[in-house]
Amino acid sequence: MSFYRFIEQAASGWMKGEGPDSDVVISSRIRVARNLHEYVFPIQANHEQSNMALREILQASRQLDFHNFGEFEWFTLRELNDLEKHLLVEKHLISPQLANSSRNGAVILSDDESISIMVNEEDHLRIQCMLPGLQLQKAWDLAGQIDDVFESQLDYAYDEKIGYLTSCSTNVGTGLRASVMVHLPALVITEQINSIFFAMNQIGLVVRGMYGEGSDAYGNIFQISNQITLGKSEEEMIHTLYGVVNQIIEHERTARRRLLTESGRSLTNLISRSFGILSFATMIDSKEAAQRLSDVRLGIDLDIIRGVSIDTMNELMVRTQPAFIQQFAGQDLNAEDRDVYRAKIIRESLAPRDF
Repeated sequence: MSFYRFIEQAASGWMKGEGPDSDVVISSRIRVARNLHEYVFPIQANHEQSNMALREILQASRQLDFHNFGEFEWFTLRELNDLEKHLLVEKHLISPQLANSSRNGAVILSDDESISIMVNEEDHLRIQCMLPGLQLQKAWDLAGQIDDVFESQLDYAYDEKIGYLTSCSTNVGTGLRASVMVHLPALVITEQINSIFFAMNQIGLVVRGMYGEGSDAYGNIFQISNQITLGKSEEEMIHTLYGVVNQIIEHERTARRRLLTESGRSLTNLISRSFGILSFATMIDSKEAAQRLSDVRLGIDLDIIRGVSIDTMNELMVRTQPAFIQQFAGQDLNAEDRDVYRAKIIRESLAPRDF
């Protein structure tokens, strides 16, 4: 495999829209943070120390080839240019922190992109597994198997009383972050979203935008994840998140049915207008594009829009991001030119359809 294979297409396997409850849940993600006992943690390590940890981890990663995870390819961040790094960020395969780091970072990717392993980000190892729809348990099982492979080769930093040691205290213990990416347009339209998010915060869950911490929640897409990693087992954390997400799914579906019953004409008009704008606009900024795509996605789920797939919507979420737009254009673009190319990308993906 070559690196180009990972950035040629915007859509990863987890964006296929084929998972359970995919009308509301776009994806499930499990991420575990680990560090090596004998090395200084990345945020304090010098070049030589981080490079030694990198070499040991990449050597250990060769054992992945002897399991049924698919094929893997690894790339050091120093061999990638800025555009290539940010293409990986937009596909959720690496974090912005790793892309912008000057450390000896690397990423190990499975051929279907469901597994992404970051090296020398905030921690020595961040194992990430992403699957379409609500599949938290399956993603955890996969992440656990990969973690076992690395642990058989590496000496993790671990304390008998508190668990795995990490650079940030919020990850100490299990080192687990379980999250789901959800599309909640009806709860936003019916103004129920804030009260639901407030209730989640009270039980140790946190809500962020599509690209995690520090990102805005454009297009009614949110990431919901656990905030506590210490004092509970991984299974308890996943069970809690799974239960809450199931309730959110039901609230969102109920809100959609209510909108159809009580405001069907207005809702159809909103969705139809957004479809028309996306189909014919010659310029569109990222915020408006995200909102219009959310409207159309809702229309597909409610059978108001036909002939357009959820896969297309998921792919456009990524293809309309700045790095992918610049790759599409083949040149650096200013904000106005990006708006022009963004509209072009969307128009070419959405031809006029029957309603």
